[in-house]
Amino acid sequence: MAESSRPQPYQPGAVSLFFVAKAGVFAAAFWIWLLVLVLRTDSATGLQVLAATGTITTTLVAVLLGARMALQHNAAIRHAEVKKLLVDISWNAFAAAGNAETGGKVVPFPTAPDGEWAAQRPGADRVSVLDRGVSERNGGRDRGDRRR
Repeated sequence: MAESSRPQPYQPGAVSLFFVAKAGVFAAAFWIWLLVLVLRTDSATGLQVLAATGTITTTLVAVLLGARMALQHNAAIRHAEVKKLLVDISWNAFAAAGNAETGGKVVPFPTAPDGEWAAQRPGADRVSVLDRGVSERNGGRDRGDRRR
């Protein structure tokens, strides 16, 4: 099957992945540093507290950035699907208008019977703009053939 000529939808890419990977590397480094400090000494020191703080912070940042990237990716896919659906709806409406005499596979939009719509409209006897005279189109003012 041939590739679509449509442009690919925006999806979070290299920049988001770079920051997630960078946060992951820093988190791994802090975890290793904390593990080395814990295995080396018996009592808690200031360096262990610093390493634990860095470990917690960088791990949370990596998780949050990863979740944000996943949400952006899912939102981009949903947005592309909605755009495609709108194009399909527009195309189906266009095709239905062109093939009004023939029965197609186009699902018509639901409409109320004319009696219900007439009861809802304040001016039930509406006249098309094309059916009105020149003076009616201009709000009762006759401007003649003046053009700007």
